[in-house]
Amino acid sequence: MSRRPGNPARRLADGGSLPFVGSMHSKSRSSPILSVALLVVGAILLIGYCYSGSGGRISDREALSKAEGGASCTLEIQRSIPILKKAYGDSMRKVLHVGPDTCSAVSSLLKEEDTEAWGVEPYDLDDASANCKSLVRKGLVRMADIKFPLPYRAKSFSLVVVSDALDYLSPKYLNKTLPELARVSADGIVIFSGHPGQQRVKGAEMSKFGRPAKFRSSSWWTRYFVQIGLQENEPAIKKFEQASLKKSYKPACQVFHLQSSD
Repeated sequence: MSRRPGNPARRLADGGSLPFVGSMHSKSRSSPILSVALLVVGAILLIGYCYSGSGGRISDREALSKAEGGASCTLEIQRSIPILKKAYGDSMRKVLHVGPDTCSAVSSLLKEEDTEAWGVEPYDLDDASANCKSLVRKGLVRMADIKFPLPYRAKSFSLVVVSDALDYLSPKYLNKTLPELARVSADGIVIFSGHPGQQRVKGAEMSKFGRPAKFRSSSWWTRYFVQIGLQENEPAIKKFEQASLKKSYKPACQVFHLQSSD
């Protein structure tokens, strides 16, 4: 844990901590504007520190992704929530998110009016924040291996949203996982997947996910959906594109909309 940053304004009040303060006092009284500026900077630092310790903190996985130049599709979901609500309307009332860092996605969804949300973390919760642990205690987030049947009844959720998770599965396991996601959804599945060429963390991949991510093209996914008998949700695709255009929203990840199982 990093140490709490000191308050620049207090150090100034104590005197002598900032090297240039003494020389300024020898010439003239410190400018009121400078004092106010230092107070503002100190306040910003304190607010940032407090926020980083709350539910809005950046997780270790998120930080690794940013450091390596990768794109987190779970973060992209949080950006796209207004667009998803336009595209799916009432289908956003009961949402299941599946993917790494699911606590952040669930927390964002729960802030939306008339939306209930649950999450499945496919890998681990070892570095979970206090907010995430609270979601686990409430039964809103659970860890489960998505290569096996999900612990939910058919059509338990109106919408299932998946991010980052499928990029780490081979076709052998995709054959089991995607139909299972379709089984537990009533109104559709939304998949956020990385673009070919995007980076992911290297060392962390093997320890957490067992294999490096494999980013497939949109044409590969389209052929695969047909192969396993899942149909694309054309009305949702059209509404999502229209809402994206209106909001000038450009997804950093590929987004696919699928129909649920009959």
